[in-house]
Amino acid sequence: MKAAVFAAEFRERLLSFEGLFLLILLATIILRFYSLDLKLFHHDEAIHAWFSYKILTEGTYLYDPMYHGPLRYYVTAGMFALLGDSDLVGRLVPALLGTLLVPLLYPIYKLGYLDKKQTLVAALFLAVSPNMVYFSRFLRDDPFIIFFTMVLLVALLYYFERHQMRYALLAGTVIGLGISTMENMPIVILIFGVYLLYLVWTRKVRLPARWVRDLALVALVAFGIMAAFYSSFGAHPEMIMTWWLRAIEHWTAMHQMQRLGGPPYFYILLFILYELPILILAIVGVLQFIDIPGAVSRWKEKRGDHRESPEATEGAEKGDEEPPAVEAHPARQAPGWKDRLREILSGKGEIRQIDRQREFARFAIFWMLLTMAAYAYIGEKVPWLILHQLLPMIFVAVYAMTTKKAVIAAAASVFLVVMMFHVAFTPADINEPIVQVQNSEDLREVFAKIDASDKVAVATDNYWPLPWYYRGENASKLAYYSQKVSEATIYGGDFDLVITHDGDTYPTLDGYVKETYRLNYWFSYDENKDRLLEYYFLRDGKVGSRNIEVFSRVPTATTA
Repeated sequence: MKAAVFAAEFRERLLSFEGLFLLILLATIILRFYSLDLKLFHHDEAIHAWFSYKILTEGTYLYDPMYHGPLRYYVTAGMFALLGDSDLVGRLVPALLGTLLVPLLYPIYKLGYLDKKQTLVAALFLAVSPNMVYFSRFLRDDPFIIFFTMVLLVALLYYFERHQMRYALLAGTVIGLGISTMENMPIVILIFGVYLLYLVWTRKVRLPARWVRDLALVALVAFGIMAAFYSSFGAHPEMIMTWWLRAIEHWTAMHQMQRLGGPPYFYILLFILYELPILILAIVGVLQFIDIPGAVSRWKEKRGDHRESPEATEGAEKGDEEPPAVEAHPARQAPGWKDRLREILSGKGEIRQIDRQREFARFAIFWMLLTMAAYAYIGEKVPWLILHQLLPMIFVAVYAMTTKKAVIAAAASVFLVVMMFHVAFTPADINEPIVQVQNSEDLREVFAKIDASDKVAVATDNYWPLPWYYRGENASKLAYYSQKVSEATIYGGDFDLVITHDGDTYPTLDGYVKETYRLNYWFSYDENKDRLLEYYFLRDGKVGSRNIEVFSRVPTATTA
């Protein structure tokens, strides 16, 4: 009897809002941390880890906008110092930040901007989204920025709710950390700032009495953090005032060059490939918010009010007597914009009552559309930038979350789960646009050959991720020439292994056996453009790749 009661209570708690939320959080943790080093480092990951390792071992760092802001390098170096330098350790912080997105939904729910159904579905989408999972297991800046964006959102909501300075300090901290991470954080700040001005002007929120002090603190804290990181903690003080100019110059040039270009609808294609249920539900959410039938009905009603009634028309035609005059009172003059601005800045005046969930949806739609427009315009088209568009899209997708819509969302999440496991947990090269330039699993065979050799010549400039995987004591066995060298140099160096690019290599080397390996790979549009529909369902076909050729020295035969 006691067992049955316990089972019933356990089931009730498990199926409660808190129980389901904790289950989703547990799934989020598992999906972020399980077998975190399953895949080799991406091309960019290896470079980022290498710079972090240099900070740890040599204490050297100088901001270069090509590789984004300094914060990620210092954080990763700190992790290497604590837990050792490895692929797994390098990905721990992004995995943690990707996990924390889910619990950050809870304070938004507590303020009433999301209801229980919306919170659970948003948590589910964050937990199993292919892009959220894949890039949470990825040493890049974007998981940092997404986390800082969520914290900034929570800080602003609580600041205008409770008017407490600590939330302003929190906002200043994440702004400083975000701008110290990646150059796209100002896009987030601009979008949030514009919408905040709208809320203040329309009297939907009130400025706190000490908002000037708090704003100054935000600026001071943010600037202090940026100055510390961009100056390499005082090692390069000149960067305090010039880093932003270097960033603008570099990324303006990259936009014009379109080094990694693509069409404006590039990210729409990625949404269709990986996040289709979220995209569809976001479209539904926008339509629900607009409420087209309701808008049409209100328009018809308003139009009818402006029509003259038949009785009034008939009376006018018959020349009915005019109604007696009524003494007119002077109309109350509406306050001008200067008076309104003065009232707003003083923190006075009446505040309009709002539907919090609807207002949050309005903000999410605004955030989503402006973000999508910004990244459609920016010349650099890379898959990880979809995260910044996906986050607000999830909030739009959960608008007006009825039980029926929640069931549909949960069922549609099967698609997300399948795609997520495919892109994040397949221990092989996959033909997916999400990988960009992923180092191939073929390299594990090359690593085995290098491990078995004493001297290795790298006669090509296509050598990443070798500096990362052969660092420290192992670095001495590799000689980097960064180009094809003469055969005399090869033979004179007495190398056990010679690595070249397949586009600039040796036909043969006496005493060596040549093998070709894939160095890295990417989705090839040209190879799949004639079968896109087939590719969508099968995810097969050819990939583009950069190959290396490995010459292994043949052991000299010995006589008894």
